[in-house]
Amino acid sequence: MKIRKINAMRGPNYWSISRHKLIVMVLNLEELEEMPSNKIEGFREKLEKVLPGLYEHTCSVGTPGGFFERVDEGTWMGHIIEHVALEIQTLAGMDVGFGRTRGYGEKGVYNVVFSYMEEAVGRYAAKAAVRICEALIEGKEYNLSEDIQEMRELREEVRLGPSTGSIIKEAESRGIPWIRLNRYSLCQLGYGANQKRIQATVTGETSNIAVDIACDKEDTKDLLEQAEIPIPRGRIVRSEKRLKEVVEKLGFPLVIKPVDGNHGRGITIDINSPKEALVAFNSARAISRRVIVERQIVGEDYRLLVIDHKLVAAAKRSPAHVVGDGVKNIQELIEEVNKDPRRGYGHEKTLTQIEVNELTKRILAAEGYTLDRIPEKGQKIILKDTANLSTGGTAEDVTDRVHPANVFMAERISRIIGLDICGIDVMTTDISKPLSETGGAVLEVNAGPGFRMHLSPTTGLPRNVAAPVIDKLFPHGSTGTIPIVAVTGTNGKTTTTRLIAHIAKQQGYKVGYTTSDGVYIQNRLLMKGDCTGPLSTEFVLKDPTVNFAVLECARGGLLRAGLGFKNCDVGIVTNVSEDHLGLNGIHTVEQLARVKSVIPETVLPDGYSILNADDDLVYEMRKNVVSRVALFSMDEENPRIKRIQEEGGLTAVYESGYITICKGTWKLRIIKATNVPLTFGGKAEFMIQNVLPAVLTAYIKGIDIDEIKVALETFQPSPSQTPGRMNLFQFKDFQLLLDYAHNPAGMEAVKKFTDKIDASVKVGIITGVGDRKEEDTFQIGKISAEMFDEIIVRQDQHLRGGTPEEIIGFLKKGISAHDPDMKVTVILEEKEAVTHAIRNAQKDSLIVICTEMVIEVTELVQEMQQQGSLEISGLNGKKVVKEPVKN
Repeated sequence: MKIRKINAMRGPNYWSISRHKLIVMVLNLEELEEMPSNKIEGFREKLEKVLPGLYEHTCSVGTPGGFFERVDEGTWMGHIIEHVALEIQTLAGMDVGFGRTRGYGEKGVYNVVFSYMEEAVGRYAAKAAVRICEALIEGKEYNLSEDIQEMRELREEVRLGPSTGSIIKEAESRGIPWIRLNRYSLCQLGYGANQKRIQATVTGETSNIAVDIACDKEDTKDLLEQAEIPIPRGRIVRSEKRLKEVVEKLGFPLVIKPVDGNHGRGITIDINSPKEALVAFNSARAISRRVIVERQIVGEDYRLLVIDHKLVAAAKRSPAHVVGDGVKNIQELIEEVNKDPRRGYGHEKTLTQIEVNELTKRILAAEGYTLDRIPEKGQKIILKDTANLSTGGTAEDVTDRVHPANVFMAERISRIIGLDICGIDVMTTDISKPLSETGGAVLEVNAGPGFRMHLSPTTGLPRNVAAPVIDKLFPHGSTGTIPIVAVTGTNGKTTTTRLIAHIAKQQGYKVGYTTSDGVYIQNRLLMKGDCTGPLSTEFVLKDPTVNFAVLECARGGLLRAGLGFKNCDVGIVTNVSEDHLGLNGIHTVEQLARVKSVIPETVLPDGYSILNADDDLVYEMRKNVVSRVALFSMDEENPRIKRIQEEGGLTAVYESGYITICKGTWKLRIIKATNVPLTFGGKAEFMIQNVLPAVLTAYIKGIDIDEIKVALETFQPSPSQTPGRMNLFQFKDFQLLLDYAHNPAGMEAVKKFTDKIDASVKVGIITGVGDRKEEDTFQIGKISAEMFDEIIVRQDQHLRGGTPEEIIGFLKKGISAHDPDMKVTVILEEKEAVTHAIRNAQKDSLIVICTEMVIEVTELVQEMQQQGSLEISGLNGKKVVKEPVKN
C-alpha cells in the first residue's frame, strides 16, 4: 500500500459540515485491491488478537461485532485501516468514532476518512494503521504499545491544557468562535475587532502589573500584610549566611520556596533541621535568586478561585500519597493507586498517575523509608511535596463549606493584588471557620490558576469555572463575531467578493476580504497570490481592525483543509460549471457542486443563502440549508423566482434593463444596468449576474437602496478595484482587455462581451493547464477560435502535471475543430507573448489576454501603455521615444 497524501480538515468540509476534525488519507491499495480481507489467510484472527476492541465497532451492520462480520464477508483494506485508526486513537485516550471510506475515482485508490482530536495524533494514527495492517498481512509481530504511548505523548505535547480547554469548550457552547494563535495556550475568542484573547487562565484584560505582583512573592506578601491579611511569618533570603540567621529566628517546621516560582517548582515543606533547610534553599535558588523562608502553618492545603472578584470555587488539595494495608510495599501501593481508572497519562483523565522520581525517593528517605518499605495498615505515606494534581495529587470540592469571612477575604485579596482571575492558596485546619480563629494563613496568590481541580475534583461537585470567565469577556450574550459573507462558485466569485467589500466600505465598515489575487485589509493588499483557502480566511478573522469580512472560498482550500470558519451570515454560490475536474478526487460536476455547497450549508439559521436560480445544481443546494434562502436570476420570469416571490421571499433579478430587488412580488429597482460601470454599459451580462447577489447581500445587511446605488456607480472595472476582471486598457490605436477567464464557462462569458465590441481584428492570448480535463482544454481552444481572428498560445508558469506539448496540442485541436486555418503563434513565455501582441497590434484591433498572473501582467500592460503615451505626447513639447521593454 502507498499513502499518497494526508490532509487534515479543520472546519466544515466536503465530508461533513458538523464534524470539523477529520483526517483524509488518500491511499493506494496497489495489489491489495484484488485481495479483500476474506482472501487473506488468518487476517481476521490476527486483527482481533491485536485489537480486540474492534468488536465494539458496529460498522454498517449496526450491532457489536458488525465490523468483524464485514471482515469475514470480505471488505477492502482502506475500510479496515479506517477502523484501526479510530481504535488506536481510542486506546491512546482519545475517543473518536466517525469514519468513512470512499473511492477516489481511480482503481484501487481510496479516501480513508476518520475523526481525530489532535491533528498530530490523527496524522500519526493514519500512518500507524497502515503499518499495523501491513504487518498483519505479512504475519509479522507488531508492538502496538509503542504506537499508543507515542500518540499519548504527542497529544500531551500539542493539546490545550484542561484550563484553556474548558474555557474554549464553554465558548463553543455559546456560539463564540475561536482560533488557536500559537502551539501553546494563546487563543483568540471571537473574530476581528470583537475578539478577546486568553492564555491559559490569563485574559487580555488581566492586569500586567497584577501578574508581576503575583509572580513576586515578596511584593505579594508585603501588600497582603499591609492589608491585615493573615500570612506566615517569614523572610527573604539570598545567601546561606542569611539563611542560617532566619532559620534560628523562625524555628521549625519551615517552608522554603522561590520568590519567582509557579506550579509548585522548588518548594519544600516540613523542614525540621538546618541540613534540610540548606538542601531546600539550594533547590529554590535553582528557580529564583531570592528565596522565601517561612514558618510552616499547620493545617490542610486549600485553593480558593476568584474570577471577576467573586469566589467561584474552592478545593482541598492533598499531595500524592498512598495508605498502607500492612501487606504491600510502597511501590506496590503506588502501582495499585495508578490502576484507578480515573488516573491517566498527563491530563487525559481526572487524575494523573503518580510517577516515582528522585523527589519521591528524597521525601521517603527523609522519613527513613524506601520503596520496599511495607507501611502499617492505615499509615499515610506522602510521595510529593506539593498538592498539585499534575504530580498525582487529589482534590475535594469544598466550595459550599467556605466561611463567609474567608469568602470576603478572598474577594478582597483579588482586588488588592488586582487580578481578574486568581487562585489563592490557604493553609488552615478548617475552611468553614475564619482564618483568624484557626490560625490559618494565606500562603500564595497565583495568576493564571489551574482549573482542573475545580472542573473534575476527586470528590465533591464539579464546578463550571470557565463560565464566569466567558461571562466577563462576553457579557450580555455577545458571541464576539463580525458579519461574515462567504462567496463561492466556478466563475464570478472574485468580482462579487470585491463588489460586496466595496459596498461595505462605503458604509464605513473596516473590511477585510480574501480573493484569488490576495488578502486585503481596509483596501491594502497585505498578502499576494491565490488567497482563497482557510489560512487566508484566518488572516482576516484574526485582524483586530476588521469589523466586516468578505471571504472568497475556492474548491482547493475546501478540499485541502475545510473552511476557516464555522458559520457565516451570508453564503453566496454564483454558479457551478466544469472546472479542474479530475483533481483531488473530484471527477464530476455534481461532486464539484457538493464541494461548493459547503458554503450555504454553514450559514446560520437567521442568515441567508444566496443562490443562482438559473443554475440547476446551485438551486438544488437550497434543500440542505438551515438558513433562509434568497435567489437571483437574469430572467425575472424564471419559475423558481416566481415561486419564491409568491411565498414572500427575497430575490434579485435583471428586469427591463434594471438591477432590481424583490420583496415578495414588490419591486425595489436599484439602478439601470447601463449606469453600472462594471457592466460596460450593460454589454457584460456575466457582470450583471455578479452584481445581483452583491446587492442582495447589501440589502440583507441593512444598507439603504440609495447607498447601494452610489456604491455601484463608484465601483470601476479597473486594475485597482477589479484586477484581472474585465480590465479594458485604451491604447492610441487599439484596445486591450485583460481577464482571469481560465475555463470554458469563463471563456464563453468573455466571448459574449467581446462579440459586442467592434474591432478590425481580435487577437487572443490563451493557455491551458495540466490539472484540467483534456476536453476542457479542447473547449478553451474551440471557444477561442470562435472569439478571435488570431491566437497566441502561451504557457503558464505552473503546468500542474501536464507537459507543454500536451497542453498546446489539446488547445490546437480545439482551435482546428472550428477553423483549421486559424493563425496560431506559440510564444511560451507570458510576458514575451504580451509584449509581442502589443508591439504588433493593428489599428482599431482588440487584444484579449487571459491570465492568472494578474498583478504581473497588469503592471506590464500599464508600463507599455504609459510608454506609448510618452511616445505620442513627448515631454516638454519634444517627441521622446523610449527603449523597448526588455524581457
